[in-house]
Amino acid sequence: MTIEITNESGMPVDETVLLRLMEHNFGELHVSSEADVAILLVDEGAMESLHLQWMDEPGPTDVLSFPMDELRPGTEESPTPAGLLGDIVLCPQVAETQATAARHSTMDELVMLTTHGLLHLLGFDHAEPEEEKEMFGIQRDLIVSFQMSERRRARS
Repeated sequence: MTIEITNESGMPVDETVLLRLMEHNFGELHVSSEADVAILLVDEGAMESLHLQWMDEPGPTDVLSFPMDELRPGTEESPTPAGLLGDIVLCPQVAETQATAARHSTMDELVMLTTHGLLHLLGFDHAEPEEEKEMFGIQRDLIVSFQMSERRRARS
């Protein structure tokens, strides 16, 4: 598994947490250990340019996902095949603003956004109410199980 994280945002981010998150989520979603993903953290200007270019919407956003090989979550018996999942682009400055409004840490917001971006790479969407219910349920479960694993890790 290759998880490449590049921080061009100008904000300090604990990349080791994002790495552990992705490893955790890969395991929970039965994604092949041969799958690759890139996470790019960018500033508001770069995110605004990407948001306009790819979504035709002005202003910076919090996360964008760019799927590549159209991989889907696997099962224990049949994990996701090897391949290139794609790219997740995060904007820590937008995440910080959202975290303040939600009264949690910027890192908690980045964990949520990274998980959200990964689910988009794996074909999940939230355009329709049923899709939204499924995607956000899986997202919540992944974040809770990651937080529990982080607590266990901190105690040992």
